Amino acid sequence: MPKTLRASGSGVMIMRSYTRHLPWLDRAGRLSTLKLVAFMATVLPGLWIALELREGWLQPKPITEAIHQSGTWAVRFLLLSLAITPFRRVGQWGKLIAVRRMLGLAVLAYAIIHLALYAVDQHLDLVHVASEIALRFYLTIGFVALIGFAVLGATSTDGMIRRIGGKRWQQLHRIVYGLGALALLHFMLQAKLDISQPVLMSGLFLILMGWRALQSRGLGDSVAALIGVAVLAGTGTALIEACWYHAFNRLPIADVIAANLSFDNGPSAAGWVVVCGLGVAVLRIGRLAWNRWGHVLPTVAGWRDAGPRSTRPRGRSLACNSGRSGPNTRRRLDGAPSC
Repeated sequence: MPKTLRASGSGVMIMRSYTRHLPWLDRAGRLSTLKLVAFMATVLPGLWIALELREGWLQPKPITEAIHQSGTWAVRFLLLSLAITPFRRVGQWGKLIAVRRMLGLAVLAYAIIHLALYAVDQHLDLVHVASEIALRFYLTIGFVALIGFAVLGATSTDGMIRRIGGKRWQQLHRIVYGLGALALLHFMLQAKLDISQPVLMSGLFLILMGWRALQSRGLGDSVAALIGVAVLAGTGTALIEACWYHAFNRLPIADVIAANLSFDNGPSAAGWVVVCGLGVAVLRIGRLAWNRWGHVLPTVAGWRDAGPRSTRPRGRSLACNSGRSGPNTRRRLDGAPSC
């Protein structure tokens, strides 16, 4: 074979090997709409933050605002990654597993950006950054969470799963629950005055943890149990907010809880948590209804022929059905037609 052809063939193989690992392709190298949407969803917030910095839209402290936004997106993607398994089970959408690793890596990416922007805000004085992390409690727990996410990200590849072993890999990656709690605590401590978003995300975290508690007892698909988790998570969210304001602002716990029950300023964080939890229960009801009656709907709507189906086996040639070999019939090694 001429050297030019061999070189060309090697280049094609290298290109195929490279493109196979593109984040929007499935394991067979085909375009996955789900993975493409997830990839765009993870990239666009970072591009938007960069655009805001470039155009000067983040005022009066651009870097500080970018630090807060990148950290917020890290927590959002953390909750989305933790929501994959519940939605796979409750909604019976197995393909969601394809984007869980991508969302987990997005958490790590935005956490690293969060720390890098903080270093920029400190004029890249890494000694000062290290001392601040060591001396300030909310920075310490945030950095511990970042180290944990880095460990999970480094061990998320197929090769590392095979090397560690599936069971030990699962045990290692369960630390994400503790890391999530640390990240939320870091979020609340740095928010200081306005803790509406940290409280809301803490409530969503309670829903996700509550579902896992149900699943461990075989109740993850129970509509009644899902409704119970929604109510308990909303109650827990209200208590978290009340205890926080009582500890840092000396507000009476009863007054904060009463404010959560009032709709004068719209739904509270606890109210939104209850709504989201009930939404999971509604999703389960919808899935159960589809499993029971979904096969009838196309016929009722006229989307397919409601007449009697042909009794002839589908996908077989006449030669196969009659037992005779036609000119295009493939044969197995033992001579029988392969239909």
